[in-house]
Amino acid sequence: MKNLAGLMKQASQMQAKMEAAQSNLASLVVEGSAGAGLVTVKLTGKGEMRDLKIDPQLADPTDIETLQDLIVAAYTDAKAKAEAASSEAMRDVTGGLDLPAGLKLPF
Repeated sequence: MKNLAGLMKQASQMQAKMEAAQSNLASLVVEGSAGAGLVTVKLTGKGEMRDLKIDPQLADPTDIETLQDLIVAAYTDAKAKAEAASSEAMRDVTGGLDLPAGLKLPF
């Protein structure tokens, strides 16, 4: 029974750490860019877009495809940074324990 109580305490502590990490990720803002900074995107650590900036020189109605490609590239860059921050936060919560691929926390 003593081991069960200890295990429950550890689970409770991990849950508290998880909640703190999630709160930190929600307030984290990462920036991705493309086209040497002509397009920038800001996302929260949870992947919610907060800002999009486009340099006015890209506003060429005859070349919308380039602008679209740069927006996608900037978003992809920011998303990768947000996912890296999230992975690092979860690694801290789990004490470096490698979880199976595809397992997302919290469940």
